[in-house]
Amino acid sequence: MGEKFLRFSLIFLLIMGSFLSFSNSVEASPSKFVTKGNTSSKRVALTFDDGSDGTNIAKILKTLSNENIHSTFFLTGSGTNAHPNSIKNIKANGHELANHSYSHPDFTELSSAEIKRELDRTEAAVKNVAGLSTKPLFRAPFGAVNSSVLTAVGKAGYTHTIHWNIDTLDWKGLSETEVYNRVVDNIVPGSIVLMHTGAGASGTPGALPDIIRSLKARGYQFVTVSEILNMSSASGTIHTVKAGDTLYSLARKYEVTVNQIVRENNLANANVIQVGQRLSIPGDTPNPPPAQGDTYTVQSGDTLYSIAKRYEVSLNDLIEVNKISNPSYIRIGQDLLIPQNMKSYTVKSGDTLYSIARRNGTTVKRLAEVNNISNTSLIYPGRTLKLP
Repeated sequence: MGEKFLRFSLIFLLIMGSFLSFSNSVEASPSKFVTKGNTSSKRVALTFDDGSDGTNIAKILKTLSNENIHSTFFLTGSGTNAHPNSIKNIKANGHELANHSYSHPDFTELSSAEIKRELDRTEAAVKNVAGLSTKPLFRAPFGAVNSSVLTAVGKAGYTHTIHWNIDTLDWKGLSETEVYNRVVDNIVPGSIVLMHTGAGASGTPGALPDIIRSLKARGYQFVTVSEILNMSSASGTIHTVKAGDTLYSLARKYEVTVNQIVRENNLANANVIQVGQRLSIPGDTPNPPPAQGDTYTVQSGDTLYSIAKRYEVSLNDLIEVNKISNPSYIRIGQDLLIPQNMKSYTVKSGDTLYSIARRNGTTVKRLAEVNNISNTSLIYPGRTLKLP
């Protein structure tokens, strides 16, 4: 009897051990290490690491507001406590908040418990000041990560560890021109750009307006990290609330009901959402419209007119970009390229297609295609050209 009981106990312990081991491996799913967005569209995420002084936050926010773009700010807990009003202003302007540790240590030299403490202290500080969570985005101080760090960070609730593919090195005190060149010379679709808010990054406030205008001229759209990664929750899309958003407008955008959004996010008051708040959009519904430059798959009931109206693009541009010979005929399942919004330019005396293309970050071939120009050597003053 005793031998049978002992054998049963050993089997039970082995089974439980296997179960616990499996459970722990699921809980400790490592954070995904990201250097850029996986997209061919001209989208870029400007990101700002905020340390203890935050000297240039006001100047940076003014430029971003003037240019009507949103960015992601990686906050330290120490900085949040040192300049809470600046953090409130970041949130009030609709920017995305993320975690950059509390005291900016090298995470590869910390234990799992110490990593969790750094993240939790920052999360508590930001929630106290801005009323928002920093999850699920984290950036490692100094960019220092290894497998142990990613495991600990993932276990703490940060599903994505955000690195960069363009480092401005602005913290070294580089000039405005040097900061500008490091961004503009290395930009590619999906870029994540690293900049800083502190006094040491003295060249950043002056370089930022020119960086934005230059990239806009090349057709780039500015988005947050969550947007450039098309991040979604377990149940659907994540939307970061911006100024002017209402639950009704979001319900229309994502083709769901207000009640669905309320239930999904456990909202107590459907009339109150905060700028910067992350909302989970139910996943059993259509995705939001892709950014211009992405593709759209035709669904039952679609017409070219309804697609053009939905994405706020010209019907003619939609036809031209997709080389559609019969605008009355599109088929379900067909992939359509959504054209980027095109600005116009009136040709002046002395202009050539080459000079216009160079100033606007495009090519002569592309200009000719968009404007149906058969002779690239012949343009005349007063003609209006579309700029791709």
